[in-house]
Amino acid sequence: MILSDKRILEEMDKGTIKVQPFSRECLGSNSYDVHLGKVLATYSNHILDAKKHNQIEYFEIPEEGFVLYPHIFYLGVTAEYTETHAHVPFLEGKSSTGRLGIDIHATAGKGDVGFCGNWTLEISVKQPVRVYAGMPVGQLIYFPVEGDIEVKYNQKANAKYSGQPNRPVESMMWKNSF
Repeated sequence: MILSDKRILEEMDKGTIKVQPFSRECLGSNSYDVHLGKVLATYSNHILDAKKHNQIEYFEIPEEGFVLYPHIFYLGVTAEYTETHAHVPFLEGKSSTGRLGIDIHATAGKGDVGFCGNWTLEISVKQPVRVYAGMPVGQLIYFPVEGDIEVKYNQKANAKYSGQPNRPVESMMWKNSF
């Protein structure tokens, strides 16, 4: 079951869902629209190594926009800071974004109960496309959880992405043991 607009507002009143900044016009019948933040990043090296800390280089999207190109992997960030304390949030692309050939996540569309932060976007494009800070890029949908949560994501000692800032965060795969 997905939360309706009324339920999202009720949960926001209870403090179990937080979106900042919040705009009522971004609330759909069962989702909340999120926007592209002003900071993008790319990896410094062409070849990435899953066992190493791969560094990224940040840059701001200028007012006239920035052209994304195929075969370059970009990290972006939502303009919105979110908290989800009793539901599983999913981030999906908007249809208008998809129709421009923009994918906003490679595999990480699901958040965890207790996620607090801005969402890092894993952006790739099918053809060159100009993007702008503040443009709608995705929508959050919320699913109720069945059963009690023993440890929320923001309470886990090994939560690699808790409290994400308003700029993209690189992969922390290198912190895993394998």
